[in-house]
Formats: sequence, structure tokens, C-alpha cells
Amino acid sequence: MTTATPTALQRLMRLSLISQIAIGLVLGVALALIAPGATKSVALLGDLFIAALKAVAPVLVFVLVAAAIANHKQGQPTHIRPVLILYLLGTFAAALVAVLASFAFPTTLVLDAPAVAGNPPGGILVVLKNLLLNVVANPVRALMEANFIGILAWAIGLGIALRHAGEGTRKVVNDLADAVSKIVHVVIRFAPLGIFGLVAATMGETGLDALLGYGRLLLIIVGCMLFVALVVNPLFVFWKLRSNPYPLVLTCLRESAVTAFFTRSSAANIPINLELCRRMGLHEDTYSISIPLGATINMAGAAITISVMTLAAAHTLNIPVDFATALLLCIVSGLAAAGVSGVAGGSLLLIPMATALFGIDADVAMQVVAIGFVISVVQDSAETALNSSTDVIFTAAACAAESGEPLDLDLKDVA
Repeated sequence: MTTATPTALQRLMRLSLISQIAIGLVLGVALALIAPGATKSVALLGDLFIAALKAVAPVLVFVLVAAAIANHKQGQPTHIRPVLILYLLGTFAAALVAVLASFAFPTTLVLDAPAVAGNPPGGILVVLKNLLLNVVANPVRALMEANFIGILAWAIGLGIALRHAGEGTRKVVNDLADAVSKIVHVVIRFAPLGIFGLVAATMGETGLDALLGYGRLLLIIVGCMLFVALVVNPLFVFWKLRSNPYPLVLTCLRESAVTAFFTRSSAANIPINLELCRRMGLHEDTYSISIPLGATINMAGAAITISVMTLAAAHTLNIPVDFATALLLCIVSGLAAAGVSGVAGGSLLLIPMATALFGIDADVAMQVVAIGFVISVVQDSAETALNSSTDVIFTAAACAAESGEPLDLDLKDVA
């Protein structure tokens, strides 16, 4: 009896998800180069993928956190504190790298950019105030607006309350979390088509011409992000695990950073990261909280963007910057980055707050923001890729260090 030869589609479906995404990426670039006019017709695929991720992420986080806390066994350890410490140190280290790079390679801007819409915050206290107000937001509104700080607060409260409920009630909550997770699995399976549409649409609309005039600025920003991803983050992982950090780092970059780069939204990448943590065998009580929390407060990429753009403006205006002030900028940009929502371009509107440290006029600062939007097709993509992959890296490192259990990096259980 002869076995039927598998079709091309069947062979494609048997490939790993990351291989399928790579194929979608290559096909998207090819379509943009060969037939740029046709990219608009496939842009809907990317829009649908991002919309589906953003729609399912708030519900997933809410039920997953509530279920994890409700079914948490007394005495079972969680590892949230070491993850939060890594988030704080990682964001500050990224800002420091950006400041050092800006001193080593000073960059100037042509400040004749068009006006940009948006209301930047008045100061760091405004950012922190908004962060605290998000904690006590209406739960329905928090779900509708994807306010993950508010979602986490209500999910934790509900989970604690449900710990005193009957076994049947807690099982229903757990089953609900499993059901939503299965929906997420289905959405993630469409990632190759979504990436294909996103890549084709982005390259078809913008191309690379608009970026060439800001090549040096982009090189410094992206260079800092690569340095943090490939040097600083591995140093933190080595500090926690005392072993070769690169298997974990490269796995997270491959599985998380690729999709985050093209979705350009930390919030949209939450389902991807939660699924990756599950496949690595991490502690669910930890990652169900640390991943959505990281999407809101762990913003190493945003700290880099704010620092580099601010110092570029200072260099352009010939404003002397001493190292003590630069260190203050690290702290301000780190705290400000923690208040950035997980949406595309969120860090750019915080630049005027940082430039105020050097007495730069608000009109000039908004011109810097406008330049940021010009280069955002690369800057924001790289920023989100660093932010989102770092969430998983630090969560995995903390879980492995605290539990002493090895990480499963084979990831054979494909979503």
C-alpha cells in the first residue's frame, strides 16, 4: 500500500510556527518589492491579526490571573519579586547604555519637522499619578481599554476572593481560563498570515526612503537595543542562573521578538509571551502576572528611545550636558518608560518631559517627537521587540533561579 505524497500545503503546516512566520516575512518583503501596489490588498491580514491579539489579551490576562490565584495552593512559592527587580534593573541599565552611546556618538537633528498631535505629560508625577489611577479603574473600562494595570489589580482581587469559594466554583474559573487559552492558540496559529500582511503593508507604504535621512540616529537607537538584547540581558541572566545565558536569550528573541517587531504592541504580544512561558514549563502563578505587568512597566526599549532622542536634541541646540544630569535622565526616562502604555509609539510623547530637564522649549521638543514618528517604522518595532522579549527572558531567569528547575527550551509543544 503506497502512502500518498503530502502536498505543499501539508508540508508547510508540518513546519514549526517560527519557520512559518519566517516564510511569511520573506513573502511579505518579496511582495512589497515586486508589486508594491498589491500590498494594500493583503494589509487586512495584518490588521485582523493584531486586532485579534489585542481583543483576546485583556480577557486572557484577567481570567488567567484570577484562576491562577484562586487555585494557588497554600505554601506554594511564586517568584514575582525577583522578576520585578530584574525589570527595574534592566530598564535603568538600558537607559544608561543609551546615555553612554549618546556621549560616545553625539547626534544632531534637523529641527524643521511638521507639527504632531498628542498631549505629552507635564512631568514624572503626572505619569506616576496616571499609573496609580489605572490601578483603581473601573474593571469593565479596564478590559475595554486594555488597561493591564487595572486588569491585574481586579484579577488579583477576584482571585484572592475566589480562594474561599467552593471547589466547583474554582474549577469553573480554571476551565474558563483553559477555554480562553485555546482561543489564543487558534489566534497564534494565524501569525504567519498576519506577519505576511504586516510586512507587506509596512514596506509597501513607507519603503526605506524616509529613513535614510535619519540613518545615524536610527543606528544609535537600534544599536543600543541590540547591545541590550545581546549583551546586557545575557549578563542579567548569567547573574541569576550562573550558566550560559544565550540558549534562553536567543530562544526568546526568536519566539517573542519576531512577532513583537511586526505587531509593534507589547499588549498584542502578551498572548504570544504567555504561550511561550507555558511551553518552557515556567511557573504559571508567576508568568500569568509578570508577563502582563512587564508589558506595562518593563520598557527598556522605551528608555533607550527617550534618552537618545533627548540627548540628540540637547546636542543639536549646543546645550552642555554633564554626566550627573545624564544619570538623572536615566532615572527619569526609566520611570517614564514604566508609565508608557503598550501601544505603538507610546514612548515618543514622553520625550518633551525628558527634554524639559535641559530647558528645551516645548515646541522644539514636539519637533523631536515628529522626527520620532518618521523613524518609528523601525524604532518602535525594535523597541517593542526588545521590551516584549525581555519580559519572557527575565521571567524565565527568575523562575529557573528560584525553583532550581531546568528550562525546557526545546519547545516541542507548538501552539
